[in-house]
This record gives sequence, structure tokens and C-alpha cells, in this order.
Amino acid sequence: MVTSRLDDLAAIEDAVWRELGRAVNDTEHGWRVGVLATTDGRGAHARSIVLREFDPATRTLVFFTDARSPKAAQIEAHPQGSLVLWSDALGWQLRLRVSLSLETAGLAVSSRWARLKMTPAAHDYLSPLPPGSPVAAPHGLPTSTPARASRDFFAVAAAEIDAVDWLELHALGHRRARFDADGRRWLTP
Repeated sequence: MVTSRLDDLAAIEDAVWRELGRAVNDTEHGWRVGVLATTDGRGAHARSIVLREFDPATRTLVFFTDARSPKAAQIEAHPQGSLVLWSDALGWQLRLRVSLSLETAGLAVSSRWARLKMTPAAHDYLSPLPPGSPVAAPHGLPTSTPARASRDFFAVAAAEIDAVDWLELHALGHRRARFDADGRRWLTP
């Protein structure tokens, strides 16, 4: 965790990548759950996602979704998105411009499903109804357990980070910077 205020753009960018690596393994990290915005071509749609993995070499974040969800269809049709993360402990907001992809079959999917299928989170991908389907009444955990060998609706989504817009909210003054293919630069907050 960053414990002192950083003043060098390279050090800030390095800290961003380190903190993203921590966020996927630390359930208490503010960046563990972020807001992903996608589009269906007519309007923007935002929802919370849980970050599961980070590959610093490719600057790619991984999250899981139900392949039948509107989010999955939006990723397939319009693979550009924005991911917003906030850490109260750091006082840092990230707005990430990302290129999205979705996998519904293959080793990447089956290996992750093997780790997830015996956890309570597996229920998110075992429902007989697609996400957002109308139901007669709200319900919690299912009363029967579907076959966990099935991963028909489990999908792995990847978000390759194209640009980072970093904002620090601080009592000594707010600061903002951008990290992308054009380099590092300070911006007006």
C-alpha cells in the first residue's frame, strides 16, 4: 500500500500497477469492486464488477460474467469500455479506458470454472434464467443445487487497459495525471 504522497509521475504509475495487483487478491481493497461502463450502441450501461486477476505484463484485468447477460452482448458488439475504481484508503480514483473481450469456451474458461464451481459464487452462473429476467418474487440462494459440472453460462471477460486517468483527492490539493501510449503527463484536476 502506498503510505506517502508520491510526486514523480513514473512512481505514481508504478504504484497504480502495484495497487491493481493487490486489488485482485485483497477483498478489502477499494479497487476490488469497480464500475464498468459499456454501450449497446444506443446508450451507456454501468454496473459493478469484481476484479479477479491482473496481468501486469499485458495490463489486463479479468472478471467473470454470465454469458447470457446484456453486459456480455455489449462487450461482443462494442468492445470498448470504461472502468472506474475508487480507493478511499489511497484517496485515488482511476478511470481506465479498456478494450474488452469475452471467452465462453476453452482452457481459460474451464480452468477458472474448476476453481470457482464449488464456491457460493458459482450460483451466479448456474441460474436457469438469464440475468435481468423478470421473476414473480425476489429470491436468495437457490433451494436446490444445479449440477456444478455445467459451466454453460460462465464467461471470462478481459479488460486490456489502454489509458489510465489517475486522480488523487488530497487535503494539500488534488492532482490528476494520464498514463497512455503517448506517455505520462500531469492534467488539471
